[in-house]
Amino acid sequence: MSSTASPPRDRRFVPADLDPSDLDQLLPQYQRLLERDLPDHAALEDWLLDYSELSAVVREYAARKNIDHACHTDDDAIEKAYLHWVEIVAPAIKPFGDKLAKHYLAAPGRESLEASEEKYRLLGRSWQAEVELFREANIPLQTEVTKLNAEYDKTVGAMLVDYEGETYTLQQLARFQEETDRGVRQATWELSTNRRLEDRDKIDGYFEQMLSKRRTIATNADLPDFRAYMWKAMERFDYTPQDCLDFNDAIAAVCVPRVKQLDEQRQAKLGVDALRPWDTAVDVESRPPLRPFDAEDPLALVTGGLEVFRRVSPVLSEQFGKLEDGRNLDLKSRRGKRAGGFQSSLADSREPFIFMNAAGLQRDVDTLLHEGGHAFHYQWAAEVEPLTFLHHAPMEFCEVASMGMELLACDHYGVFYDSEDEAARAKRKQLEGIVRFFPWMATIDGFQHWLYTHPGHGLDERTAAWLDVFDRFSSPVVDWSGHDAAREARWHAQLHLFHVPFYYVEYGIAQLGALQLWQNYQQDPQQALRQYRAALTLGGTRTLPELFETAGLKFDFARSTLEPLISAVMIALDELPA
Repeated sequence: MSSTASPPRDRRFVPADLDPSDLDQLLPQYQRLLERDLPDHAALEDWLLDYSELSAVVREYAARKNIDHACHTDDDAIEKAYLHWVEIVAPAIKPFGDKLAKHYLAAPGRESLEASEEKYRLLGRSWQAEVELFREANIPLQTEVTKLNAEYDKTVGAMLVDYEGETYTLQQLARFQEETDRGVRQATWELSTNRRLEDRDKIDGYFEQMLSKRRTIATNADLPDFRAYMWKAMERFDYTPQDCLDFNDAIAAVCVPRVKQLDEQRQAKLGVDALRPWDTAVDVESRPPLRPFDAEDPLALVTGGLEVFRRVSPVLSEQFGKLEDGRNLDLKSRRGKRAGGFQSSLADSREPFIFMNAAGLQRDVDTLLHEGGHAFHYQWAAEVEPLTFLHHAPMEFCEVASMGMELLACDHYGVFYDSEDEAARAKRKQLEGIVRFFPWMATIDGFQHWLYTHPGHGLDERTAAWLDVFDRFSSPVVDWSGHDAAREARWHAQLHLFHVPFYYVEYGIAQLGALQLWQNYQQDPQQALRQYRAALTLGGTRTLPELFETAGLKFDFARSTLEPLISAVMIALDELPA
């Protein structure tokens, strides 16, 4: 069934009974905006409010179709409604987005408006980039890519395995990787891996088609490659591709040796001759797996999350308490559900929606905290900013909101556990995961740089390039022998590569901000929270460096910033019990 609609908001421009799926109703609303004269500052400001309202209605409709499809990839009626949006509605309104942006950019009142407030200048800068990228010939190509992603989602959502008489999704099966019985871990790892490999050719085929269409999209936009296209599309005004490659070099120098050290310690404590892929999640002291809540009772996750947020700040629990199951939450893993987790903004309702695949693991707690940070960000920004276009900050700072919340909350894991020892284990898992995350981020980011700057490459070349970057950032301690195919196709599970190309370095940049926030919080919790909320409330009305500064953070991802932060994490790990 589809997600529950939110109560309607009062409207000033859009008809209360507008059906966004009906182009005969929808397109005239865009035409009304396009035909309006914008002679001065006041008229332009009024026009932006009306355009924002229409955009909010349409964005929420689109978000709901995506949420419904993510929650039920195997529902034919939901898929039909989703594809109606993808194939019919979205392509029909895209040209209006370009025309309305040009209408704004050419308006006589624009200069005065943008001089009056920084947020309008940033909006103009954003729309200028969109206008420069827009090509009508790309609309059908973008639609085809979206449909390919829907097929990828269906393929992954249908991946089920039988184990010990039960049927599991791959997300549910992952819990067995924490079992102390090494035979169980190996058997379930191989089951999951082999199930993915059954669809290896199909997924490679989807991706090959995406690559081809994305190359054409970049060519149509008169850009040398799809990396250049995405740099502009993602409005990366404050750093360059070379900055990212330098960041990857810093990670190779700073983080990879630390991961090797952690894995050597793990191998020694487990007492195994070789550390295998199924040995990387189990407790090194052979204690029972951390089970923070019953996998069959996602309400326990919500209740615990609410209490964790309260302990960080009562304001956070108040915000989180506004979210309702069905309308704002779908948490439990089940068959037919898209992999992963996300927070989606319901622009007309001005509410967040959290989607995830909870299976009773500690990582589910962290995912809820992470997506909760995104939800707070959207709630606070949407409460104060009337323009839908400006509710979202650059993604590099959006991820500070989420990763920062994970770190602010990690001292309160005791909410989910009966002993201080288990809570400390959970915190250790979180901090160690940060050290391990950076090399994986660099793996995905580095692979994407190669993918989109080597046009015309074939599958064999792509696999070789993947293995090169994988080996550069992987721990040499983990032994993959006998599982070459799994290693070659490891990237298939990273949905960002399919859905949102080049969206991954943001996590690395943001993690640096989150670690700084964590250090600030340890020194002065109230001040750190005040700065955190102040920055989140700004939404997209300030530049990326200004948002970091407001939060009390430095926007920098050079080795000189990375090194002391990782050192601080390693010191904190040394202070925790194993």
